[in-house]
Amino acid sequence: AGIFKKAKELTILCDAQLSLIMFSSSGKLTDFTSNSDSPKPVFDKYQQLQRCDLWESHYEGMKENLNNQKEINRKLRREIGQRIGEDVDDLTFDELRGLEQNLVDSLKTIRKRKDHLISGQTETTKKKVKNLEDIHNKLLNEYEEKIAVQYALANQGGVSAHELGNGGAHIFAFRLQPNQPNLHNDGGYGLNDLRLA
Repeated sequence: AGIFKKAKELTILCDAQLSLIMFSSSGKLTDFTSNSDSPKPVFDKYQQLQRCDLWESHYEGMKENLNNQKEINRKLRREIGQRIGEDVDDLTFDELRGLEQNLVDSLKTIRKRKDHLISGQTETTKKKVKNLEDIHNKLLNEYEEKIAVQYALANQGGVSAHELGNGGAHIFAFRLQPNQPNLHNDGGYGLNDLRLA
């Protein structure tokens, strides 16, 4: 805290550009830079005056890492090309056999995955079909129960199935009266021979 206080005082009293970076024993970073949020301008000025490059080793490391990644990328592209049948002219017999074995192993893995997906989809479809069959059977049972109740009501009330089918709730029942002799003798009847029950 005292060092940072002195750094702030130097910046104000001497109008100096100052950058202070400290790492504690636990690895915690604490820094102070005057007149800037970033210490880069101070480092750039230091490099210019000292004629040195603070970032050269870092840049070299990044360049080497980039070259390694490019080489890995080139090898992977070549392997991918070989797996689709390109760039196989330069391969030896043993390399071709190894490539063939890799393709066979890959094919087995792909078939196993495909079979797993198909079996999963089949199980899901079977469950859906079973669920739909259960719903169908339930609806069919409910329909048969309703029909049975309506037929029972029709039979108790003396209503025929034909009447029930034509709106049994609003049916007017007609009955022949036994005190009409002309209906019983010749089997014919007129409009006056029928009445509401």
